[in-house]
Amino acid sequence: MNRSEMMSRVAARTSPWDMLVIGGGATGVGIAVDAAARGYDILLLEQNDFGKGTSSRSTKLIHGGVRYLQQGNVALVMDALKERGCLRANAPHLVHDMAFVVPNYDWWEAPFYGIGLKVYDLLAGRYGFGPSKRLSKQETLERIPNIRQEGLRGGIIYHDGQFDDARLLINLARTAAHQGATVINYAPVTRLIKDDQGYVEGATFTDAETGEVHHVRAKVVINATGPFADDVRHMDDAQAQAMIAPSQGIHLVFDGSFLPGKSAIMVPHTKDGRVMFAIPYLGATLVGTTDTPITQCDLEPRPMAPEIDFILETAGTYLEKVPTRKDIRSMFAGIRPLVKAAEDAPTATLSRDHTIHISRSGMITIAGGKWTTYRQMAEECIDHALALTDLPLRSCATKSLNIHGYHKTPEKFGPLALYGADAPALNDLLDADPARRERLHPRMPTLAGEVLWAVRFEAARTVDDFLARRTRSLLLDARAAWEMAPGVAAVMAKELGRDAAWRDRQVAAFQQLAATYLPEGSD
Repeated sequence: MNRSEMMSRVAARTSPWDMLVIGGGATGVGIAVDAAARGYDILLLEQNDFGKGTSSRSTKLIHGGVRYLQQGNVALVMDALKERGCLRANAPHLVHDMAFVVPNYDWWEAPFYGIGLKVYDLLAGRYGFGPSKRLSKQETLERIPNIRQEGLRGGIIYHDGQFDDARLLINLARTAAHQGATVINYAPVTRLIKDDQGYVEGATFTDAETGEVHHVRAKVVINATGPFADDVRHMDDAQAQAMIAPSQGIHLVFDGSFLPGKSAIMVPHTKDGRVMFAIPYLGATLVGTTDTPITQCDLEPRPMAPEIDFILETAGTYLEKVPTRKDIRSMFAGIRPLVKAAEDAPTATLSRDHTIHISRSGMITIAGGKWTTYRQMAEECIDHALALTDLPLRSCATKSLNIHGYHKTPEKFGPLALYGADAPALNDLLDADPARRERLHPRMPTLAGEVLWAVRFEAARTVDDFLARRTRSLLLDARAAWEMAPGVAAVMAKELGRDAAWRDRQVAAFQQLAATYLPEGSD
């Protein structure tokens, strides 16, 4: 997946593409995979880096959604559980089983939540990861040694899926490229192109690296920009009513001592009505999330002080080792592109179902949904697109399509397990020079050679791309990532042929960004 080669395809193109997708998150890239796998000629344009927005800022769960079952949305839960099973089969190097413990402190919690989770098991059917069951107090403590013991009666254990969202997204982008799609990051769309009848037939975008402007045409244009969907819709129709009711969710990251062991905690009902998770993740402890309505969407949303306080307070209610602000290694926020419902409806009550909208100009907008159902969303979107064009009808091929990196036993690759089938080739690259196996920071496992891999094969163009999404350094330890920036910039500058001024700008920009991943007043 080489960006320069992708751009050369655009420059050489004289005929319309079959489909143009705007947006390089889970939805857009999933659509690119589906369309390319069916044999259509597709161009995807992303304004920044793949997954820069919402798709790299999730709770790292591939799940059916216990909370949606509680809301009575059985159809969404069943769809998500089936898609969870497909994704585990198609990307076993990235999706794995995670045991969740629901601690019980009141007499009624065990039967109440136990029944609900048994229904969850039943809906999962053959896609289940394992049956739920009650735990004694001792069994709960064995699973979660740091759980608050006062008043603890026991717990319930159930199973769901965990994944690395940004890593899956990059693998999906590479899958799309292998299938023939042209996928380009740092290519913001600035306007839509219409024919004489007012139908959308393409777009104008800028190569953010060179400033060069390109005009591309396609038989159908798909708006898959998540929280920014209304911005693109307003390019089409300045009077279009807003579809998106954005909501912000944040996560706090602590070191692994706050949740020793391999099991996660699920708090089924917090004071704001949400589910909260505490999850072991890549050696750290991830706690979240909140649900805060917002009015403005940003590529780098920031956690708000009340959100931080809420998570610290809730986590402290359930953990013997109570986390404080000084324990925060990193924190991040993501924006949910929820589809509007009734006026003034709380965002926590809005459905996570997706919506497909076709404007009078023929542009398709897909909004809402969740990571777990990205494949199903893509399939439905392409089916809608085919109904608008004269393209030959072809069936979806992604239910059993292996995602790039597919490997049944990735654990045999040790620290490189997340790379799956790419691990041997990466090892060869690392072995070519002993300096490439040097760690970029004593607290992080990231190796210097991984920077070269990310640039050469994963379209990483900036220090942020590498430290935030090709690896998860920024999300796991913002201070360490801040300190890693000069070393990463030096390797990238040499590989990309950039000068010292570019290197210095990259370091300054990333360190300024990394500072926002820590609470105010942090050293």
